[in-house]
Amino acid sequence: MSELFGGLVAGMTWVLMMLYNGTAAVGLPSYGLAIILLTVIVKGVLYPLNYKQMHSMAAMQRLQPKIKELQQKHKKDPQKMQQKMMELYKEHGVNPMAGCLPLLIQLPILFALYRALLDLFKTPEVAHLKFLGFIHLAEKSSFERPETLILPILAGLTTWWQMKVTPQSSGQEQMQQMMTLMMPVMFVWISSTLPAGLALYWVVFNVLGVGQQYIINKRLFAVGKEALEGEGSGEKR
Repeated sequence: MSELFGGLVAGMTWVLMMLYNGTAAVGLPSYGLAIILLTVIVKGVLYPLNYKQMHSMAAMQRLQPKIKELQQKHKKDPQKMQQKMMELYKEHGVNPMAGCLPLLIQLPILFALYRALLDLFKTPEVAHLKFLGFIHLAEKSSFERPETLILPILAGLTTWWQMKVTPQSSGQEQMQQMMTLMMPVMFVWISSTLPAGLALYWVVFNVLGVGQQYIINKRLFAVGKEALEGEGSGEKR
């Protein structure tokens, strides 16, 4: 497992170096630009997984009235209720665990990227770590230098934006409202304790995620239930 993770970190490092060399080749050597390009690539690679996750969530929302009906009808017989619910999922081509799998696959990728950036910033000979002329990507933010707080604040704001445009799971509205308030604050704090390059990655990741979410929402919710039902049953659109 550690060898696999080490390989992921090495791969991320190699891609980041190639992107930096690309920025140098066009006369704009910058690890900030390399991080932005790397984030675009990661977000693009993860798009099918994100779409699958959102599709599963939308399908589960669509089935909520029928699920509640089954829960009420078979509340005295949990085994029967579970059987009927599994039949309902099968009938509509929905896998209730499909929303968790993409998230589990994403985590090792994100941890590997985090490790690759940390290792890079610890390398003494690395140059061109200034971004926008005043943000040093390897340094943490400080109240003594207010300009260094920009990225942590943006990390919190974009986290809130990302959560606002993401569809909420039915039946967990109160908890999700609380998370929408707590998570941005937590990411401001986390980003302020890490090198600015990681905060830059998170800000770009969120902004791209918002755009991606608008596309997914339009595809899943604006094309009507017939299209959604077709996808849920495994039919090609």
